Amino acid sequence: MKQPALALAILAAFSLNHSAFAQSSVELYGLLDVGVEYVNHAGDDGGSLARVISGGKNTSRWGIRGSEDLGGGLKAVYNLEGGILMDTGAADGALFKRQAYVGLDGKYGRLVIGRSFTTTYDLVIKFDPLGFAPNYSWATTGGATGPSKYGMTTSFDNMVKYTGKSGGFTYGASIGLGERAGNANEGRKIALGGSWFGKGLGLMAACEQVNGTTVAPAIRRDRTNVCHLASDYTTGDWRYTAGMRAYKLRHGAAATADLRGNTYWGGITRVIDDVTLTGAVYHIDTRNLPAGQDADPTMFVARAMLALSKRTTLYVSAAHAKADEGQLVGLSRDDAGTGTTQSGITAGIQHRF
Repeated sequence: MKQPALALAILAAFSLNHSAFAQSSVELYGLLDVGVEYVNHAGDDGGSLARVISGGKNTSRWGIRGSEDLGGGLKAVYNLEGGILMDTGAADGALFKRQAYVGLDGKYGRLVIGRSFTTTYDLVIKFDPLGFAPNYSWATTGGATGPSKYGMTTSFDNMVKYTGKSGGFTYGASIGLGERAGNANEGRKIALGGSWFGKGLGLMAACEQVNGTTVAPAIRRDRTNVCHLASDYTTGDWRYTAGMRAYKLRHGAAATADLRGNTYWGGITRVIDDVTLTGAVYHIDTRNLPAGQDADPTMFVARAMLALSKRTTLYVSAAHAKADEGQLVGLSRDDAGTGTTQSGITAGIQHRF
């Protein structure tokens, strides 16, 4: 069955289920974000490019979520969520690439099984001054250039995830099962961490480990370790944010040096009535690369948002990125750079439903 037909069938099934069981809640929701971007150094010839983009501020998506009251404060919960490319109308990957899980939620926390965002991702995006802008933010991953994005893993397949809350604390852990017969470590992914908010101050720590597989000629499995620390302080109309990510990739070949990249960011936000102004800077300190490839890229970002309502926002974002050693750099997490610098500006609209 084609994806659009399958989606309609799922919606119809949920609609019938909602009519039959009044104690259940079902919600169709989404976020539509589209804009026009002008960017320089966008091709091998160094030329500029104007284009319509999807997700200038947040990734466009739609989904179905709901719960059933099981009594005693316990609920069954579920979520199916997929991405949308607003410039073409196509699906962004698999139908429910973003989330597909069922679980239980109660006074002792939430436990879900399926595919979902990692514990690390849930924590880190709250400490990104741009709130995870796909185009002009490196809080979750750097630009798509060089040997690695020096980023974290956004989602796990085959996941079991727990999230708990107590007062101002939020904490949790996620495990993505490698599903390799005879060796539970092969392909296994683990993320854990916590955050605390109180009296305008927020603090966060989170780590993850992603195991590769042992495939000849490797004599050991690849392994990526990523840890984050961040803080956030809000006073009146001002917000101050700072964070860092320590990234380490151990190669399967023992003779290859571990690849390292530490990402640092900071930002200031000011709210003036319905206008939100943000300035941010991101820097990646790359290490253990071959001579002449130590890019150490930096990106500066400024953004203005105008809230037309609680669900509709206009925004304008501008950014400039540069790299050392003649290396390539790009503003976006998805587009490989074609120059040692790149500048861009995006004007867009976002609507939530």
